[in-house]
Amino acid sequence: MLLGAAGLVTAMAFAQPAAASQRFAAQGEIEVAFAPRDDTERVIVDLIRSARKSLKVHAYVFTSRNIADAMVAAHRRGVKVEVLADAKMNGREKGNAIPRLLAGGVPVAFETRYNAAHNKVLIVDAEGPGCALLTGSYNFTWSADNRNAENLLIVREHCALARAYRDNWQRHRADAKLVKSLPWRP
Repeated sequence: MLLGAAGLVTAMAFAQPAAASQRFAAQGEIEVAFAPRDDTERVIVDLIRSARKSLKVHAYVFTSRNIADAMVAAHRRGVKVEVLADAKMNGREKGNAIPRLLAGGVPVAFETRYNAAHNKVLIVDAEGPGCALLTGSYNFTWSADNRNAENLLIVREHCALARAYRDNWQRHRADAKLVKSLPWRP
């Protein structure tokens, strides 16, 4: 059977369905914070301190020593902490917090597949109890906390949503490159 251009496009559309978004019923508790008005860094550090089993992190820019130190402390108390970061923004040794994480034993991997790995996400205990998801515009930097107009959204006790973000994190981790030291070169 021969197909014209329109028929071929239609057949391909049915053969390879486009990825769809996911929808979730509302549940849990939602918290918001806005920089520089709110103490957004403290909100993030407190969320990290609440982790009991796992903490998965997506970071575009990561310079905050306080947030890095909270992640190292979580790692030391037995939380499985894992960080994905944008390679271009975090590959230099000076001016970022990745060396603190590496020195503290926290596994870090760099994303190189994308022009910008622009996610800003913390996933806490996705399997529950106490699951939480943080996202928003906030980079893990001093400037985000003190100079920029930023937002944080934390969704607590919506474990299906936290698991969806965790699954996305795992897809990204599969393509990322483990970092042992800085400066980093692909």
